[in-house]
Amino acid sequence: MSELTLTVMRLGFLAVLWLFVIVAVQVIRSDLFGTRVTQRGSRREAGRPQQAQRQQAPPQQRQQPAASGGRRGRNAPTKLVVSEGILTGTTVALQGQTITLGRAHDSTIVLDDDYASSRHARIYPDRDGQWIVEDLGSTNGTYLDRTRLTTPTPIPLGAPIRIGKTVIELRK
Repeated sequence: MSELTLTVMRLGFLAVLWLFVIVAVQVIRSDLFGTRVTQRGSRREAGRPQQAQRQQAPPQQRQQPAASGGRRGRNAPTKLVVSEGILTGTTVALQGQTITLGRAHDSTIVLDDDYASSRHARIYPDRDGQWIVEDLGSTNGTYLDRTRLTTPTPIPLGAPIRIGKTVIELRK
């Protein structure tokens, strides 16, 4: 082999080695520091109109809650409240839209929790106006009243939904 070929191979090997080192450092850094989660607590009131616009359902889905509105009783929940965890006190109004829970930045409730998956669970209304919680294949599971969910399950009023260290409840 010529001297030029050996030099190019050495430089290529060195570049691949440095690329491996950089990727390894980034993985270790993300494991140590986690993902960045924007704080919504201090700007909760200012960010609410933007959230409402982002969470609107397509026109076909927006009409369903209005049709089922007559079927709801006086004990129908009106809000979702975080009762334990970092986001304690956070409230989301139930307006017929699907609520997503997880570490992903586009979730309705962003959970900064080591035990939460990026797409952990969702809460949505059924046609009878009842709210359903569904685990989305999370690693550590979603619990409703100390029972691990395996299928979409109706949520009783005030029943705790646990995802890692976070507990969420439906309230009037």
